[in-house]
Amino acid sequence: MSELGAFADQGRTSVELFAGGGGLVMAVGRAGFRPLLLNELGKHACATLVANGARPYDVGEGHPPIPDLGEDPPLLRGNVAKVDFEHLHGQVDVLAGGPPCQPFSLGGNGRGDEDDRNGFPHMFRAVREMRPKAIICENVRGLLRPSFAPYFEYIKREFTLPREQRPEGSAWHEHDARLREMIDDDSGPADERYDVAHFAVNAADYGVPQTRNRVIIIAFRRDLGVDMTRFQELVRPRFSESSLYESMTDGTYWDRHPEVPRHVRETVMARIPRQSARGDTGERAPAWRTLRDAIKGIDGQKKLPPIPVDHLDRKERRLGGFVDHIGWPDARIYVGHTPNELDRPAKTVKAGVHGVPGGESVVMLDDGSHRYMSVRETARVMTFPDNWALAGSRGEKMRQLGNAVPVLLGQVFTEAVAVVLDEAEKST
Repeated sequence: MSELGAFADQGRTSVELFAGGGGLVMAVGRAGFRPLLLNELGKHACATLVANGARPYDVGEGHPPIPDLGEDPPLLRGNVAKVDFEHLHGQVDVLAGGPPCQPFSLGGNGRGDEDDRNGFPHMFRAVREMRPKAIICENVRGLLRPSFAPYFEYIKREFTLPREQRPEGSAWHEHDARLREMIDDDSGPADERYDVAHFAVNAADYGVPQTRNRVIIIAFRRDLGVDMTRFQELVRPRFSESSLYESMTDGTYWDRHPEVPRHVRETVMARIPRQSARGDTGERAPAWRTLRDAIKGIDGQKKLPPIPVDHLDRKERRLGGFVDHIGWPDARIYVGHTPNELDRPAKTVKAGVHGVPGGESVVMLDDGSHRYMSVRETARVMTFPDNWALAGSRGEKMRQLGNAVPVLLGQVFTEAVAVVLDEAEKST
């Protein structure tokens, strides 16, 4: 069975826009939602979704058929601006998406609403046309920067009252003034309003072996009576940086990695913050997961084999039977271009302007040498399963991973959405 096919028999339904390489698709599916439609523009990301079970259709060919239970989800390939969602009205439990983040990221020129890549207007229209029960939207933490704060508040107001369409040709701040008035009035049907909240998160706090700061927007249709306080409890951070330091201090981390040379342990221990260099016999949160943990395997994964120095030649050998675990030459480190450390969560995986960034994709090994991380190692840092196929060149695969939502991060939030929707329905 394909990866996406595993979700075909689930009861709750979902639609995903800007599906990319499939991180949020996987998360929503694991949370019990059956995808009715996926949309993506990128050629290689589309090929990845098809390789994992999506049925391809092209924008302009009409509506793909809504899949019955047991059928693989349709992938609509093309510009979301040309997609009509009216045929899905009232049939969608959760609308998910990670609109392109470049308009709001430090690496994307930060043009925000003026940038043609801004995908939020398409999310607003999809909500109007489908009226889903819940919305989950992930983006870069740059949305919270002071320069973007007014537009971010406007985004939340748009999700609050999506039925109020922004007049063509009007500026966003003009429409925002109208939304403010209507929200303050607090009138109108409850099934046309949403309760909206946002969460600034670090993926490492949710079991992802990577420090990745993002913002997640959640909205629930008001007529459902969802308990937002309950939702906030369900998505509290679960893993702890201090617990990582404490596990190193009391030896439980090193017991998990007995192969680490003594001098490496001593170097790592010398860098532990003084206030954290203590044992703790009481109950504590699970420790942050490290790059070494990811390579060794988390949640039942097998250990990735080392890549020999003479295999840094771009050749596929299927080391240990793993695909995309290929050595790549010419990795460099220098000031401002420092590598990942094995005994920390990896740095933020970035798409990069040309697909493969610098120090974020280099790892320092125990013998003092360094090399590029393989695509498979990077996929583990993004918590994709090893059997999730990625299409395209190495650069394109790395781009898809850098643009994705870490599966475990998305799963925590989508599982919480499922729980509060179930509880709200049972209470009515």
